Amino acid sequence: MSSLHGLPLPPVSRDFYQRDTVAVANDLLGCWLVRVIDGVQMAARIVETEAYCGAHDSACHAHRGLTPRTAAMFGQPGHAYVYLVYGMHWLLNIVTEPEGSPCAVLIRAIEPVLNEQAMRERRSIPGRQLCNGPGKLTRALGVDKALYGHDMTRAEQLWVCAGSHSTPIVSGPRVGIDYAEPDDRDAPWRFWLEDNPWVSKAR
Repeated sequence: MSSLHGLPLPPVSRDFYQRDTVAVANDLLGCWLVRVIDGVQMAARIVETEAYCGAHDSACHAHRGLTPRTAAMFGQPGHAYVYLVYGMHWLLNIVTEPEGSPCAVLIRAIEPVLNEQAMRERRSIPGRQLCNGPGKLTRALGVDKALYGHDMTRAEQLWVCAGSHSTPIVSGPRVGIDYAEPDDRDAPWRFWLEDNPWVSKAR
């Protein structure tokens, strides 16, 4: 079992993800995102998320139905939905809600906790630019299409471990969804830990 400063880092169960997407997006804040590559373990605290709430959410990829790209979203909760944007940035989402209800939570920003140096070796950039955005954190953790559909309820390669925090949670509209319908554009489904310096600059 992987560990953080001697403490075990077990993955959260599938039941954690098999719930309302907005609730999961809130509850992921403060949890640890764990990544293991070639025996090297990294871990970071999740500080910002976005909820994408299925076929009726015009900002959600599943709004247009089942496609080869979105197939993972229609499967079991707790699997990774990884996709490419702008032809250069991989984004990490975790599927939520019961199978057949295509919802997911986007991991938008993380705060390094364990082996930050290994992250900087993958993304050589100073300061918090390392992982204060969804495309930045995937590069720092080596997340790409190879992890599409990966079962994140197993302690292998990539998973989430339960964590806690006492920081107020702030919410607001999601980022980069100008194509969505007005009600969905304005929905306060982006969540972050108040005043955390690793949160993305978008407010």
